[in-house]
Amino acid sequence: MNEASPNRAPSALDQRRAARPGNPKDALVLDGVSRSHGTSTAVNNVTLSVQHGEIVALVGHSGSGKSTLLRIIAGLERPQAGTVRIAGREVFGPDGNTPPERRGVGMVFQDYALFPHLTVLDNVKFGLAKPDRQNGDASALAALERVGLANRARAFPHTLSGGEQQRIALVRALMPEPAILLMDEPFSNLDRRNRARIRDQTARILRDSGTTVIIVTHEPDDAIRMTDRVLLLADGRIVQDGAPESLYRHPKSLLVARFFSEFNELPGTCTDGVVDTPIGRFPAPGAAEGDSLVVCLRPHDIHIEDGETHSALRGTITAHAFIRDEQIVTLWVPGLTTPLQVRAPVHLDAAVGDQIGFHLRTDDALVFPAVD
Repeated sequence: MNEASPNRAPSALDQRRAARPGNPKDALVLDGVSRSHGTSTAVNNVTLSVQHGEIVALVGHSGSGKSTLLRIIAGLERPQAGTVRIAGREVFGPDGNTPPERRGVGMVFQDYALFPHLTVLDNVKFGLAKPDRQNGDASALAALERVGLANRARAFPHTLSGGEQQRIALVRALMPEPAILLMDEPFSNLDRRNRARIRDQTARILRDSGTTVIIVTHEPDDAIRMTDRVLLLADGRIVQDGAPESLYRHPKSLLVARFFSEFNELPGTCTDGVVDTPIGRFPAPGAAEGDSLVVCLRPHDIHIEDGETHSALRGTITAHAFIRDEQIVTLWVPGLTTPLQVRAPVHLDAAVGDQIGFHLRTDDALVFPAVD
């Protein structure tokens, strides 16, 4: 991430860094970290750094290594190689292994891990060091006030909604002002209707706190909406690292592209620098003659023409389904082995069996080597 320069206005991340006192070094540095479970490699020679105030997502499919990496940072798992530094201090390496409670790391677990026999206030105070808990009511209430839950201070966890429990777990983890806050699938227990709202609330709380945050999630939307940077893992390695928009718009591989988007995938072969498909020709920069390729088109890059049309591209509607304010249209096109999935306006007046014209937004098409 670039620091602010005289030629551009400071970003929100720049402002959070400038406002945060203390060590100017990176909040977290991993160097050559590896961890195996038996014959399976969970984390494979990972090197990364996270700056103060950054909110970073570790994403990937199940078994990619993201949760193991989070546990290594927390000190809950011990790597077999490499070093881990938090706020400039080595917490794992040749000099030894610092236990979790002395790493200055906060943790929000997937199930929130609230104590059922303690009130909300006492749960929040539990985040404080023992000497501070007895007189911690005022600071705990102030923290609850900031997340709109001061009126629930005397309630018990079982009386709270999932979103309220998540915010209590977050406040508790932030109370001791950790050097790094780790969040493990923090929204997985929430229903989809509330997930987006609570995720956005959480993002505001984290940005206001200026805390360095690492979030593990398998949901692309969480990573894109909440974070400054995304690291996509596969087979224990970081396969792409960058801003959320960069991974979405400029994925380096078919694996990365598939994680962030649904695609219509059209197979083809490189000939004279292009790949021919039944619905058009697409540039294939960097591909060698005869390479097997896949052209990827997002459903919203295919536009159905409503009404009379003379488009050279035509297909037959075989299915359509309404999804809130749009519909997904399945379009059978001669020459394709699988039908196209197209996002169309909800007002499109078409029925199964209709033939209809369409055109492509080819500038956003992605072309990758074919994979098994």
